[in-house]
Amino acid sequence: MKTPRWFSPNRFFSILRIASGGALLSAGVAIGLMAMLTGPSIATADDTNAVHYYVSLGNSLAASFQPNGDDTHGYAEQLYASLVAADPKLELVKLGCGGESTMSMRFGSQDPTVVLSCGTPRYYKHVLYPKGTQLAEAVSFLQAHKDKVALVTIDIGANDLFRLDAQGNEVTCLFEPAGCATQTARMVENLSAILADLRAAAGPDVPIVAMSYYDVFAPVCVSDPSQLFVCSRVDDFNATLFDTYAAAGDPIADVAGAFENDNLVNCAAHVCDWTWFCALGDIHANTAGYGVIAEAFEQVLP
Repeated sequence: MKTPRWFSPNRFFSILRIASGGALLSAGVAIGLMAMLTGPSIATADDTNAVHYYVSLGNSLAASFQPNGDDTHGYAEQLYASLVAADPKLELVKLGCGGESTMSMRFGSQDPTVVLSCGTPRYYKHVLYPKGTQLAEAVSFLQAHKDKVALVTIDIGANDLFRLDAQGNEVTCLFEPAGCATQTARMVENLSAILADLRAAAGPDVPIVAMSYYDVFAPVCVSDPSQLFVCSRVDDFNATLFDTYAAAGDPIADVAGAFENDNLVNCAAHVCDWTWFCALGDIHANTAGYGVIAEAFEQVLP
C-alpha cells in the first residue's frame, strides 16, 4: 500500500475537527430545539412513562460529521436506533461540535495557535452554546432534567493534539520530535475536570460512557514504516484516555479495539472500509464506521 498522494501529516487524525459548518450548525440547532430531539438511553429515568434523554457530547464524531454532508447517521443516531425500540420515550440531545478540544469544552473558544476549538467566541455564545461552552450547556441541561437523563456519551481529546501554525496550517504533536506529553497532560487535567462536573450535575446513577479512538494513520504506518512512531503515539494517547476515564469511574467504549489498532494491517483495512480516509483523505467515519462505534458503545452500556 502506498502512501496516498494527498496525504499530509498536518491534515489528518483531527478526529474532532470538521471541514464544514454543517455539524457545527447541527449542534446549535440541537441546543435550540431540545424539545424536538430524538434519541436513545439505557437505564430509564425515574418515570418510565415520561420523556427522558440521551445526551451526546464531544467533537465532530459526536456531531455525526461526514464529508458528504450526512450528519444524521453518526454513532449517536445509530445507538439511539438500537435502544429506542425498547424505550420509546427517549430523546437524543446532541451537543457536540467539530473542532472541540477539552480546553474549549471547558473554556470556550481558544487561540488556534495553541489548541483547536469550534470557532470564535461569538460563534460559541450566539450560535452554539447560549451558556457559553459545551460543558456549561451540558451541566445546565443535566441539572434542569434531574432524574430524566438516562445516558451521557462523550468523545473528546484528540483535538488537544492539534493547533494552527503561523501560516494557518494545522499541525500536530503526533509528528513532532517533542511528541505530545505536554498536550496530553493538559488534556488529562481538563478531561478530569469535565468528568467531575458532569458527574456532579448528572448524579451518581447516570451512565457516562466514553470512547477511545481508531488509528486513522494505520494505512500510513503500514505503507511507510518510518511513520510507525505516529501510530505508537496514538496507542499511548488511547491508553491515557482509558486511565483517565477509569479514574473517574466511567466506562469506555473500546473503539480502538473494534478497529484493531493493535494490528496495523487489519486496522488499515478497517480505516479504509469504515472511514473516508482512503477514499477522500478525510479522517471521519462513514456510516458503517459510525455503526461500529455505536456497537462498541452498546457493548459497555450497563
